[in-house]
Amino acid sequence: MQIGMVGLGRMGANMARRLLARGHACTVWDANPAAVEALVAEGATGAASLADLVGKLAPPRAVWIMLPVPAVESIVEALAALLAPGDCAIDGGNSPFEAAIRRAALLAPRGIDFLDAGTSGGVWGRERGYCLMIGGARAAFDRLEPIFASLAPGRGEVAPIGTGTATEGYLHCGPPGAGHFAKMIHNGIEYGLMAAYAEGFNVLAHAGRGRDAASGTEHAERYAYDFDLGAIAELWRRGSVVSSWLLDLTAAALAKDPALEHFTGHVADSGEGRWTLKAAIDTAVPAPVLSAALYARFGSRGEGAFADRLLSALRFEFGGHREPGSGT
Repeated sequence: MQIGMVGLGRMGANMARRLLARGHACTVWDANPAAVEALVAEGATGAASLADLVGKLAPPRAVWIMLPVPAVESIVEALAALLAPGDCAIDGGNSPFEAAIRRAALLAPRGIDFLDAGTSGGVWGRERGYCLMIGGARAAFDRLEPIFASLAPGRGEVAPIGTGTATEGYLHCGPPGAGHFAKMIHNGIEYGLMAAYAEGFNVLAHAGRGRDAASGTEHAERYAYDFDLGAIAELWRRGSVVSSWLLDLTAAALAKDPALEHFTGHVADSGEGRWTLKAAIDTAVPAPVLSAALYARFGSRGEGAFADRLLSALRFEFGGHREPGSGT
């Protein structure tokens, strides 16, 4: 099949490469001409503008948008004027699911389909494939299924439990917004999983604190362990119930940098964790683990520093407790 790809960053460029390798015709455009030239050298058709990209596609067209959230709206608005009835615009980024509902409603009167395709796979997707959670009109999904099947991982070595396309790594999740809603929850869970690994390995890293007489560790004699964190991660990858791709990545990171000295611990959040909690609040669903994981990211950026100082100040005010190293 043919498809247009708008946005050739870390995800979009590799998705185009995966499609090219599987025989699809890709017309590509990015604000950075060098990114377009790189894909043209690998077999894609380059476009000089969004209008040029649409003009180089034969109807019915499909244009996949792989851009940061703030950039998507203007592209969708431009495509509304460029595409024709029967064409389809696909947002594969991490846009809010509400935006997909609105965009589908905007394009529907023009006869243009809109699919929201939650995409997971990161920089490894070109090799491993992309897990795709897709919302929108079923007919548009069915027409473009060869694209989704080529991007998805396929069954690989994972034994199927259910049936249908989910066993191949892609799924029509429901009407507009369903794909991005599923991806939003996926990323909220990801926050929690990452936090659980981080906290667990942090306890392991401090399991020898009892050897430091100044640490004030209760039952200090019990905490004299010196774990090889990389070896523990490697061990748990084999036969453990906590094995996962995230654990694979943990082991890889610790193998390259055992003390993680190349990282400051400043952890960003791209929005999906916040949106997940908003949906949980709107639907009165408890999500304490996901909430704690998001707040931990805020804390990593120093957003709790004032609260910590106030706690210290209150201890001094009511009990005269002074901070260690204060000199008084």
